[in-house]
Amino acid sequence: MNLPTLAELKKELLFLDQKELVGLLTDLAKLNKDNKTFLYFKVFERDDPGLFVKEGIRELEAEFLKGYYSNSYHTAKKSAQRIRKVLNKLLALNKDKGVHTDLLIAFCNFLHQYGYLGFRHPVIDNLYAQQVRKLEKAISALHEDFQYDYQAELAKLKALVRNY
Repeated sequence: MNLPTLAELKKELLFLDQKELVGLLTDLAKLNKDNKTFLYFKVFERDDPGLFVKEGIRELEAEFLKGYYSNSYHTAKKSAQRIRKVLNKLLALNKDKGVHTDLLIAFCNFLHQYGYLGFRHPVIDNLYAQQVRKLEKAISALHEDFQYDYQAELAKLKALVRNY
């Protein structure tokens, strides 16, 4: 099956009336949870601009709370990798680097707060270091004023990479 390009789909969508568009969007939302989540945030984010960040941090914290509950580094490693997948899905839902920055800071803080870094396992340490590098890249893409605001937090997180 040859699928049309995004530009061709966009042209065809312009010819549909409002009722048909709403029907298409609800059908798309029914396909999977990611589509529904994306649509939810796009519709309700106009009223509350920080909604995505608040909900994203809440979801990450919930994942950390149901994470590992043993002294096994293997379980902690698997749990951290699973939570990183949740983080990556959240990052894919929003293209704003400010949102990426807030979610990455929350993820790194939760890794430290919930004791994942205490295992000193190379996979967990590398996962953390990789997220700090992503954070550094996201901060560098922000406006200079915002970069200055996040520099202290970034320095704190970088220090944890060196300590572990």
